[in-house]
Amino acid sequence: MKKILITGGAGFLGSHLTRRLLDFGHEVTVMDNLFTGNKSNIYDFQDNPRFTFLLQDVTQPFWGQFDDIYNLACPASPIHYQRNPVETIKTSFLGMMNVLELALKTKARVLHTSTSEIYGDPMVHPQPETYWGNVNTIGIRSCYDEGKRAAESLCVDYRREYGVDARLVRIFNTYGPNMHPQDGRVISNFIMQALRNEDITLYGDGEQTRSFQYVDDLIDAFVALMDKDRTELEAACGKAGFDIPVINAGNPGEFTIKELAETILELIPESTGKLVYHPLPKDDPQRRKPDITLAKTLLGWEPKVPLKEGLVPAIEYFRTHL
Repeated sequence: MKKILITGGAGFLGSHLTRRLLDFGHEVTVMDNLFTGNKSNIYDFQDNPRFTFLLQDVTQPFWGQFDDIYNLACPASPIHYQRNPVETIKTSFLGMMNVLELALKTKARVLHTSTSEIYGDPMVHPQPETYWGNVNTIGIRSCYDEGKRAAESLCVDYRREYGVDARLVRIFNTYGPNMHPQDGRVISNFIMQALRNEDITLYGDGEQTRSFQYVDDLIDAFVALMDKDRTELEAACGKAGFDIPVINAGNPGEFTIKELAETILELIPESTGKLVYHPLPKDDPQRRKPDITLAKTLLGWEPKVPLKEGLVPAIEYFRTHL
């Protein structure tokens, strides 16, 4: 049994990770300031003697003795991270620094959840981990994109300079139950609009692409990377040409936004919503698809849940929380 800390653990991904780790028999402490997290996501765990909730902002120093730390703290949807951009970049940078300082002092292993947004509007397709990205450093999305890039740099430098066992996952679009209904991301937007019989809002011509992975597949990647022996992982990374353990975690199945909207309407046949088009937001990526060769090689991991199959429980979750 391990003692595990999950920062941002009351959010969408954190709640699923908490359940998985508790099911494995570990002690889990969830730390969250509830800016976008919700205690309803973790109500089911309140009576579990191996679960602890800590109301704490990750930008403030904290203490605890843990074997593993999963750093998930940061608003991840544009509507939330653009609401307070200064706090967003502080969460990414200061939060990461506080996690790494604790790991340095206590010899904890760290998994940092980065994002496919570090690739920006990519000029390489699909995006491998070796791609440096095409990011607007002064755009309205840069508080998140650049915050996550800075957090990666911190992980790398704490690893190289101090030997902290830090591992990075770049997350591509993920969906499933416990998503925030008003998080502004495309799947939650489309499902909520369809359930409310509202028009389905597409931006641009709807031909921009995304790759959507079901949340259970992503949690599998988290656990697989975190459980990998450090020596074995470093040797495998070296053979692959990397000196830092960083992997893409996403579903390489590529869909246009229009195809996603049509699939959701097919799964909610009672909806009277129609597709409508609006101007494309600034700096919105045109194509997004992960190269997961490294995750397959290092971890034997790849997503298993097809989009249409995963949308069913996601739709049911939103239907019951409408």
